[in-house]
Parts: sequence; structure tokens; C-alpha cells
Amino acid sequence: MNAVGIDVSSRKSTVAVLRPLGEVVCLPFDVSHDADGLASLAEKLKDLDGETRVVMEHTGRYYEAVEKALHEAGLFVCAVNPLLIKEYGANSLRRVKTDKADAVKIARYALDNWADLRDFTPMDAIRYDLKTLNRQFQLASKQRTASANNLIALLEQSFPGIRKCFDSPVLSDGTQKWVDFAHSFWHVDCVRKQPFPAFCERYRKWCKRHAYLFKQSNAEEVYALAKRAVVLTPKSKVVKVLVQEAANQLSSISRSVEVYRAEMDRLAAMLPEYPVVMAMYGVGKSYGPQLMAEIGDVRRFERKQALVAFAGIDPMPNQSGDKNVRSNKSSKRGSPYLRKTLFNVIRDPPHNCAQPRHIIPADPNFEKKRNSSALFAREINLVTQPSFDCEQGINSQVQTACSNADAIFPVLGIVSCRNERFSLSRKTHVPLWNAPRISHVRLP
Repeated sequence: MNAVGIDVSSRKSTVAVLRPLGEVVCLPFDVSHDADGLASLAEKLKDLDGETRVVMEHTGRYYEAVEKALHEAGLFVCAVNPLLIKEYGANSLRRVKTDKADAVKIARYALDNWADLRDFTPMDAIRYDLKTLNRQFQLASKQRTASANNLIALLEQSFPGIRKCFDSPVLSDGTQKWVDFAHSFWHVDCVRKQPFPAFCERYRKWCKRHAYLFKQSNAEEVYALAKRAVVLTPKSKVVKVLVQEAANQLSSISRSVEVYRAEMDRLAAMLPEYPVVMAMYGVGKSYGPQLMAEIGDVRRFERKQALVAFAGIDPMPNQSGDKNVRSNKSSKRGSPYLRKTLFNVIRDPPHNCAQPRHIIPADPNFEKKRNSSALFAREINLVTQPSFDCEQGINSQVQTACSNADAIFPVLGIVSCRNERFSLSRKTHVPLWNAPRISHVRLP
């Protein structure tokens, strides 16, 4: 058998081929990432005697072109987590970091884990585009948050407190009332230098022009705020440029976020699991496509525990001698994007469920027992439609019970416990395949 280790970089890859007992088939060599280079590499590997398996690290986007080319050539290709390669023993006291040494290390890893290697399965075009859109959506969301904070900081110098006067949501085209208002009324003097009736009429026309709802009480609140505001910068052209450009930047990024969100929902609706995901507790038009994008084809997970581990919410065992810790933290070794989405599903208000899920205290001394870190609940609500909780404060036994529960979307049936700690027996088994309802588990 031939173990091929490939250390991938941006423009070229270093390839090493080994056989059992340390036999070197060929010394490490470089291959360019173009059509001719990858085609010649595939032909060279196919000419080797015996079974050949190619292993590379799952890093960034550089490996995808090499992986796809070799897979289409009919070779066995496996992309492994870089952490596995890093923790694999180098069997040397010297610290050597070169492309050739890394390629040999990957080939040795392939030999030692030959039976556990999994062949690459290409992702269909819809799921690939959905995942790419989700990554761009996450990036744009971070940029929108940074731009909003920047605009608020600038307004604190020219119109402090104006952000709190508006609570309108973001519209489908990405516009926000407070951002458009700051663009037009960028300084307190734009409001308070005129009588209230004149400002009120101007504000009414502004709302009509921008298709916003006009409220007399809102105009009174803004005018009163402007009258008593203490500003740090006088009204000037520089302040106008700063505020208006920051508002334009935020509006542009917000529009991109909403475009990504709509396109993700359109692509996700083409996949067969879309109705099942959208029926989950707490999942809406935004979080549903994000879950589908990060999980991918759920059929690639052989067991439900594999999906839980992929999300990084599985508890880490901690046992040595007489020590056996039963309340462990999540491993967080899985996809951070999926874990963030799961946390947001539980944190935000439900989008598709009118009946709230909550903790039912067992006795009147509920608060006292919780403060003393004692067992504080004997009844908990379990959501029979799968939902998620993966952040801090969740007892590992809850996660163990959830990973052992049967659910329709392979098996992420999670206790809705809102960052509280429960003492839940490991033997608890709650089937979650029935119609949506609230079940109760009573603990002794």
C-alpha cells in the first residue's frame, strides 16, 4: 500500500509517498496548483503498484482544488483535521518545520491510521454555494456590528442618545430608521435650532419620503433630547462628512447582509430537509439556512454522536484513578460556525413557536436552592421538536441524555434549559419523534 502525504500551500504542494516499514517510494517533491501539475501528479500516483491513499490537511480553501482534481482522477483522497496531524507523534526531539518534513509526517499518519481514513465525498453545488453564502453572511454581520458601533460612537459626539429613540427593525432592503435619521439630522443643531412645529412638520415629510411611520410622540422625544443634549463637537462640515459616510457604510453593509439572508433562504428551500429544519423550535428564516449550511448533507454522519461531536458540544471525559468528574465542559473541537448558530437558536426568542418553554421549579425554595448550588429543579421542559443549547453552564449529563435521545433530524434533541444547570440521570431516555408537544421528566 502507498501512503501519499500532501502538504498544501497557496500556489504549490509538497508530496511524499511512503510504504510500511519506512520504505520511501519517492523523495518529497513539489507540484504546482495548475491543471497540468495536478494532472501529472494524478497520473504518477495511479502508476504506483498497490493501493494508494492520499491524505492532506483540511485547511482553508487551498486544499480543495487538489482534493477535487485527485478525486475526479479516481484516487482515494482524505482530508483530515490539522489538529490530528499536529498531535501526531513526530518521534523526534528536534523541532523541524519544513514543507518536506510535514509531507512525510502526513504520509506516516496515513500509514498508522490506514483503516480509519474516509474517502472524500464531493459536496453538491447547492450545499457548496449555501455554505459559501453563510460564511460571507457571517463576515458581513460582523462588519455591520462594527459599523453600527462606529456610527453610534460618532453620534455620541454630535447627537448623543439618538439611537435609543428608535426601535424599528431592519427592513428587507437593509435600511434602518435610526441610520437614515442620523444621515439627515446628523447634529443636534439640525433639530433644536428651529421651533418644534417646524421640526415636526419636517420630520413628518421625512418619514413620508422614506416610507417610515410617523409618530407625534417620537418627534417630541427627539426634540426634547436635542434640547437638553450636551455635544462635544460643533456643527461643521467635517462632522457632517463623518456621520453621513458612516451611515452610508452601515446601510451598504446592512443591505448586503439582507441580500445574503434572502439568497440563503432561497437555496435552502431547494434541499429536502428544509421543512424539517424550519419546523424545529426556535428556528426561523435566518437560523434554518445557517444550520443547513454548516451541517451539510446530514447523511454523511453515521451516528447521532458524530453530529454532536461535529458541533463540538460533546462533553470531554475526565477520569483518572478514583477521580471521576461528571460535570464536564463541552469539547468545542467542532465547527465554531455551527456552534454559534446553535447558541443563537436557543438564545433568541422563538420564531415559530407561540408557547414559551421554561423551567418549572419544584418547590417554593427554588431560588434558595439555586443560589446554594443544590439540586434546584425536579421538573424540566423538554422540547419534542429538536432545539439546541451548546454554550456555557450546561451540565454534561444533559448533553449526554440529549445525545442518546431519538430525534428526527439526526438526533440533536436538546433540552431547552437556558444556561441553567441540571442534575439529570445518564439513564434518562426521551424519544423525540412524535408530534410537537411538551414532555416532562421527573427526577427522583
